[in-house]
Amino acid sequence: MAPMSQEDIEWFKSTFRPIPKPELPDDCIEYSLHYIPSDPTPAVIDEVAATRTHLTEVQKSAAELTKQLLKDYIWQREAFRLEITKKDGTTTLGGRTNFGDSVEDEWVIVHLLRELTKKHKDIWATVTDNDGQFLLAEAAGALPSWLEPEIADNRVWLHQGDLVIVKPKNEKRRITETISLLEARRIIKDEPNRLMRSAMIQEEAFYRLRNYPKQISENLHSALVTIPRKVAFLLHQKPAYISPAVEAFYLRDPIALRPLRSKNSEDLTFKPEDFVTVSTRFTRTGYAQVKSQDFPAPKSWVDKLPSTDDRKLYDRADTGMKMTCGFEMLLSDPQNQDKPLVREMKLILEDLDTGDETLPTAEEIQNWDKREDDEKWLDISFEDLDSELKGKGKERAKSAGEFGDANAQENLQRIVAQFEKFLNDESAGFEGADFIDDYETDSDVDEDEEEEPDSEGEDKDASFDEEEFSRMMKEMMGMPSGPSMPPLRPPKSSSPANRVQELDTDSEDDTEQIRQLSREMEAELKGTGVLDLNRPSDISKGKRAVSQGVMGDESGDPDLEGQDININLVKNLLESLQGQSGTAGPAGNMLSMLNLPMPKDDRQR
Repeated sequence: MAPMSQEDIEWFKSTFRPIPKPELPDDCIEYSLHYIPSDPTPAVIDEVAATRTHLTEVQKSAAELTKQLLKDYIWQREAFRLEITKKDGTTTLGGRTNFGDSVEDEWVIVHLLRELTKKHKDIWATVTDNDGQFLLAEAAGALPSWLEPEIADNRVWLHQGDLVIVKPKNEKRRITETISLLEARRIIKDEPNRLMRSAMIQEEAFYRLRNYPKQISENLHSALVTIPRKVAFLLHQKPAYISPAVEAFYLRDPIALRPLRSKNSEDLTFKPEDFVTVSTRFTRTGYAQVKSQDFPAPKSWVDKLPSTDDRKLYDRADTGMKMTCGFEMLLSDPQNQDKPLVREMKLILEDLDTGDETLPTAEEIQNWDKREDDEKWLDISFEDLDSELKGKGKERAKSAGEFGDANAQENLQRIVAQFEKFLNDESAGFEGADFIDDYETDSDVDEDEEEEPDSEGEDKDASFDEEEFSRMMKEMMGMPSGPSMPPLRPPKSSSPANRVQELDTDSEDDTEQIRQLSREMEAELKGTGVLDLNRPSDISKGKRAVSQGVMGDESGDPDLEGQDININLVKNLLESLQGQSGTAGPAGNMLSMLNLPMPKDDRQR
């Protein structure tokens, strides 16, 4: 085999591309804990072994903290877990959790990570989701201008419960380079002056955790449901079984529904019989998913539901029917057979069949918890939402439970307050909030303040009325629309002014190019005779063609006298009508828009 030439080798190299970093799946959060000692310590023989020892202690501490804070907690899809692994050649303690539709699970994990960094001073944590650095997204309004999403990787850390950001060496120039994980660890260890802690950024980033750990219990909802005794037994063994059952019900498909189509209930794992009413604990997201679904009762359940006369009993039975169907689909669907929770449930059911386990008696069930939470957090009417958005919630003196819940009201009020702050910000422009520009100088600011845009030649009809826009937005937000609010103006920065000047120059160049192109097109069309309106032609014949063919009137139209008619236009129009053969087409549509009747083709064929 002949050796490859240098040209072939270069081509072969050019076909290779670096393997991209795999993206996180949707609704996933990834986290890792790093051991970075801050105090100078004597050299150890095996640093890897020392690191693993410290991380093992953190892993045990995490298990104790989870047991303490999340004793009765139910995860929507996956639980928080930590495993010792290697990342970029460094031993770390990491994990990944799929939180499904329950965003609160994501913030529970952030709270756990903060608490772990508080207990272990040499532990630094990172956390991301499929959107990237979501903590920075929460604090977007308070971030420095140099911190763009493209360079944020490995710069955001949790330490001692604080949010720590790794700064660049020079903040006065625009930052474009990213840093690796190893470089970030080196900076944390050797350059502490490059670590930024901001109370304002931290307050915004951790705003959702303001009510933790109290809010953890509020992420769950308890309800009384009427279900078969076998289902009640499973849930009493492990309340977390409810989440996969709800998900199986919520994401059902025709294959999953097959066992429920039969009218004979003998083939079902959970027969609609031997009903008991018990208190069941859901995630709030899971309970909303069950309640919101319009699910007709299967044939085997039609005669098992009570009458709708007693609405409370019917709702309990309806919710229990949906839950039971979820368990049935979960255990019978082939795609779920390898899931650990499914295998656990099947082993418990086998113990029931063999007699190793027995179903609970009515007396035992009577001693179980009977908690039933208020469902007002599910009720959000359009009128209430509209009044909150307009800032009229206080005028109506609404209590916390009348509009969603207290957290929902507080979050919505915070959004309105942030928008109000933006409207009242003199430095904010039409393009968005004006962040502090680290690159501008005093001379740039003075130059911008002296330059005022010339609006004498502006088209007043097409101009943007800043004061009118501000007044309308204030009225929509329920704010006073007085003249005290200053008009919005562009941010004070040299770059936007240069950008406008550059766009104006480009606009002038484009205008001249368009004019030149128009002249060339006109010359080419005149060469074909299309635009020649003065060439000899039978004008009267053209008039008759228009009056007879287009207007359908053989007597002619006196309004056409004295006007130049383009014979080619009429000829093309008639040929287009002929080509339509009575169907819809461009020529017919044009005549219809002009309220002109379609001419008849009376020519002999």
